Amino acid sequence: MAALYESYTLCALADTGPEGTRAIEPDRDRDRVVITESGRAVTVYKVSDQKPLGSWTVKQGQCITSPAVYNPPTKEYVVVTDEKVVRVWKDEDISIEKAFKATVSAEVYRLHSVPDREPLVLFRHGAVRFLDSLLAAPQQPIEEVLSEEEVIRWSAAVQMEQQLVLLFSTEQRGQHCLYVQRFSPNALVKHRLETDSTNSTPLSYAATYRDGNIHLLYLFSSGSVYESVLQARPTVPAVSGTVQALPRSLLLKLPVGEGELTAASALPVDESHIAVVGVPHPLAGAGKDYLCLWNTHFQTLQAARELAGKIYGQLWCFSGKLFVPHGKILSVIPFECQKSSLAAAMGKLKQTSGTNESSGPTLVPTWNALLHSNQTQTQENSRGAATKKSKISTRNQSSCPTAEQLAERIKVGSEKEVQKQVEEFLHGSQPEELQLTAGRLASALVMRCQADPTFYPQAAFTQLVQTNYLCHSGCPDLLVLTLEKNDFRLCQLCLQLFQDIPEAVTCCCLKTILSFQDSELEQVDLEEDGLLFMKGLTQTPEVSDDGDSGQHNGFCPPVLEEEICDAPPDSEAPGTRPAREPLALDMSCPVGLHKGALLNEVLQVPYSDSLLLPHLKDLSVPQVLLLLQYLRFLYLKYSQDAHSLIPALRNPTVTQIMDWVCLLLDAHFTVLALAPEAKRLLTSLHKFVRSQVKLYSELGKIEGSLEALKKSKQSREIGQYSIEVIELF
Repeated sequence: MAALYESYTLCALADTGPEGTRAIEPDRDRDRVVITESGRAVTVYKVSDQKPLGSWTVKQGQCITSPAVYNPPTKEYVVVTDEKVVRVWKDEDISIEKAFKATVSAEVYRLHSVPDREPLVLFRHGAVRFLDSLLAAPQQPIEEVLSEEEVIRWSAAVQMEQQLVLLFSTEQRGQHCLYVQRFSPNALVKHRLETDSTNSTPLSYAATYRDGNIHLLYLFSSGSVYESVLQARPTVPAVSGTVQALPRSLLLKLPVGEGELTAASALPVDESHIAVVGVPHPLAGAGKDYLCLWNTHFQTLQAARELAGKIYGQLWCFSGKLFVPHGKILSVIPFECQKSSLAAAMGKLKQTSGTNESSGPTLVPTWNALLHSNQTQTQENSRGAATKKSKISTRNQSSCPTAEQLAERIKVGSEKEVQKQVEEFLHGSQPEELQLTAGRLASALVMRCQADPTFYPQAAFTQLVQTNYLCHSGCPDLLVLTLEKNDFRLCQLCLQLFQDIPEAVTCCCLKTILSFQDSELEQVDLEEDGLLFMKGLTQTPEVSDDGDSGQHNGFCPPVLEEEICDAPPDSEAPGTRPAREPLALDMSCPVGLHKGALLNEVLQVPYSDSLLLPHLKDLSVPQVLLLLQYLRFLYLKYSQDAHSLIPALRNPTVTQIMDWVCLLLDAHFTVLALAPEAKRLLTSLHKFVRSQVKLYSELGKIEGSLEALKKSKQSREIGQYSIEVIELF
């Protein structure tokens, strides 16, 4: 049995071109990928947050001709531009133009990343080099393995226990061959690929290593999927210059309808399942494109997902997720495949809760899952506890409705009945079932609420959200419905747990919260943790005029000379002490406790600057001023380390506060500059930004001194305990 879970958009593709995305490669950990778009851009993304961590582009007129890869030994990225220029840069490098580059003597076809090893470089005429040996002598002569008319169509590096193998396929006058390059010992073997009876051509290849052999999977335009098995260590050495026939077996015959496939790809996801994109769904009409999971042992379609927009016939798989470019977006679709059996293929496999092997991936990570993972694993290893849990779950399932029955009852049942049925379903369902049905049930409830304004089962919504199997993309109208119903408790819960809220919806929540009066929000029942944090901030003693509270972390530097010059002449009477420090301003909170708690949740919602900025312009000037005043209040309180004294699970960081200040000023700078009521606020913001600049300038000086001190002390051996006098200046 296989399942495709709720998909989400990793990024928009600015210029897909006719070939779509050039490549997606793994990065330093399982949650990061390196995306090379057709043209000039390389971007590193954190998949779980759907956020770019870094992006680099080449100059106008230059072109990326080989996808970028990550080099694990040196922790660097490598890319090839204009077919011969190899560029190497690090994460912290801002511009790729200033990084290391070397021009090689022959055209490069592709770079291949290898886990824990340096990348391989495959040249267009079949020669192979390791990256470090190539960069040691970039102009070294490169041999030509292939004939002039032979063109490489595909290549892949396969890592085995103690050996590395590079595979690449070629085409020459309609004939297709496979080359196998081994490195220990160094040997190149050429195989001839057979064509099927329809003279169709191979569209995609994929190579995996399992059971001590290399399994090559290739999809033909006729819909036939073949598999060839290559021995990892051939028992009989190949004779140099000979072409060996490559045995193959028909793995699957896919339905293609009329004509042949043009842009399709097949990728093995385990030993008995393959993912296919660009092949028609056997039961869907023409003109629709699908991503499908097929069981190759029993020739059955296990799961399918319709994809909107143009399909490029591209598909990647990393860490239990499928990456599919279609239209102008790159979608990530988590999946799960159970061990192949006849019962699973026929959909008759009984679900057991004794183990957690088949539980679907949680789209929204929770602290409970992280904190109690060891405890969960211990319970899974206990056979007796698992058997008991399975029996209890079986009893619950027999008394609770199915997802289909519950969806029908939601349409006609009363609010009380529906809430009771949802509660029974949640208590009696397995995690993998909730993963598939939470979004469907929430959408059914929202549709009923929209059709019947008197129907609003808040408890049912809350329980579904608290399962952590629901996300915004699974039920896009839920958060908007909470705003229409003024249900700020559920809105607060969604803001905390949904990691894929669009920027337009985030701004809509912000606008709604700011439009309510403090007195109206004081009647709302909110989570206690957020209210306690706000109470702690508002009850923190203010900075005294005498400055007895001291300075914290350099946030309150002495008054700069230019600030004194900017002050009005009558601001200081003759003979009195200087004016208060620039950050010793009005420290009263400009909003109520409940409004502040809701605003804190909005500040912590993930967003993209470029997508959020246009929606912030919809805020009115009074709303922008109020939010800036609140952000200034938070910043001043944080400068006193007031937040560190308050025990709270969730609170915005200083970085998030400053980012929101910058975004608001960018969105409304012209209006704020002309508004008289904003003059004092902008002046105060300007002052603490200048103080931050001075602080980081001083920290930079200390950093240089400490680095020099560290280098000077490296050669000395110091015991477990010592007292030293260190002179910085």
